[in-house]
Amino acid sequence: MKQRLFVLLLLGAVVFACSKTETPSNTSEVYSPTPYNVAIPSWVSTFLSPMPTNPSNPLTVEGISLGRKLFYEPMLSDNQTQSCASCHLQTAGFTDTAAFSKGTNGAIGDRNAMQIINLAWSNYLFWDGRRTTLEAQAHDPVTNPIEMRNTWPVVVERLQKDPIYPGLFFKAFGTRTIDSNLVTKAIAQFERTLVSFNSRFDKYYFEGDTNALNAQEKRGLALFFGKADCNHCHSDVLLTDDALRNNGLDTRFTDRGRGKVTGLPTDDGKFKVPTLRNIAETAPYMHDSRFKTLEEVVNHYSDDVKTNSPNLDENMEIIAKGLRLSQQEKSDLVAFMKSLSDTEFLTNPNFKKPE
Repeated sequence: MKQRLFVLLLLGAVVFACSKTETPSNTSEVYSPTPYNVAIPSWVSTFLSPMPTNPSNPLTVEGISLGRKLFYEPMLSDNQTQSCASCHLQTAGFTDTAAFSKGTNGAIGDRNAMQIINLAWSNYLFWDGRRTTLEAQAHDPVTNPIEMRNTWPVVVERLQKDPIYPGLFFKAFGTRTIDSNLVTKAIAQFERTLVSFNSRFDKYYFEGDTNALNAQEKRGLALFFGKADCNHCHSDVLLTDDALRNNGLDTRFTDRGRGKVTGLPTDDGKFKVPTLRNIAETAPYMHDSRFKTLEEVVNHYSDDVKTNSPNLDENMEIIAKGLRLSQQEKSDLVAFMKSLSDTEFLTNPNFKKPE
């Protein structure tokens, strides 16, 4: 009897020891995310609605930190060589300096990578507006056959096996079980913090610093809001109206743009109006990178809008009737657009690859 009791006690001790060893050491952790508000200059609220939020994905310090790490994470690509940041460089306004980004197998894309600037206010993402939320936008490049060329199950498995990521997901979302939905939520949180409202133009136009622009830049500003009529599409504080328009590049479309998404011929040739913030850093220009310089862009609008382009935007019709800027006016307009650069945004350490 005593021998049997001893065996039972020994077995109980072994079971207890095993269960104690297998119990994660992190069970005492408490999920307590820290709410986060993006710092935006006070004057912005005078001209722009509050930053739109996603009720199912509120900003937190932990979520943004995780999203930043994932934005720079090469494990998202099939051969673990590329990340979101590979084609969205901070110094280039979070776009690519190449005309078309190169995928992990050397495949070349067919559209220029768009800027990630103030996109929390955008309802149309990608050049053709096929996604309407940052969460949905973050999903596509991972599986795109000419970009990261991966599958989400592979990405999730890699992150789940990583010694660091499960803990970071717990801090951000209260679970160590990783899935694609949480990955894209985290990346979207980080992208919502990429706000840019601190250019010399802002200091002059919105903050009243009369010395922030020189004489040529002031002439360019007057053209922008006047004769050149740029502000009809590059409007308000965001310097984009978030619309999809045909700006008269072609009479025949090798890329249908919005029409490829909707299937409507009336949408052929329409592409999203990009922001002009940090435009001097985001060359080349247009969806197909046809223009290498701002001078070429201005020449197009001044002298070369295709008036017989199908679905030509009405604002382009007005411009095409007789803009014809002088060389001095063109130089002034380019000088003004260079004042839209936000050095603080382009060098902000909070946006860089985490150590």
